[in-house]
Amino acid sequence: MYQSILVPTDLEHTDALSKSLETAIHLAQHYGAELCYAAVTPSGPSPVAPSPEAFEEALQRFAAEQGEQHGIKTRAVAIVAHDPAVELDNKLLDTIESTGADLVVMASHVPGLADKLHILRSNAGTIASKAKVSVFVVR
Repeated sequence: MYQSILVPTDLEHTDALSKSLETAIHLAQHYGAELCYAAVTPSGPSPVAPSPEAFEEALQRFAAEQGEQHGIKTRAVAIVAHDPAVELDNKLLDTIESTGADLVVMASHVPGLADKLHILRSNAGTIASKAKVSVFVVR
């Protein structure tokens, strides 16, 4: 049913994404699909890596480790953005199309005060409403 599953990944917070990462892994195992880890990084240093090149290497290692650990085919796509907070949704939507993903599995953010005040917008909600493929949002 699914051949290529894209899972947006934040290397700085993989522990907070454990449910969505595990869900994507189980779906990839079930369908024999390739799992594509996609992550957005700034064009300069970040908390994860001193450069976009180092970030891409870290993401590639993460994807390879996950593939070996869970017996699935993986790949990684590092996406460079000048302002990741502003460009995240559009960069992910472009990546969904360019990778040929037919399913996206992503975490929702944890609801809190910012939601009640309508300060935070939902990246998962935006992706689900604009993507041309199915989006599985994991809370």
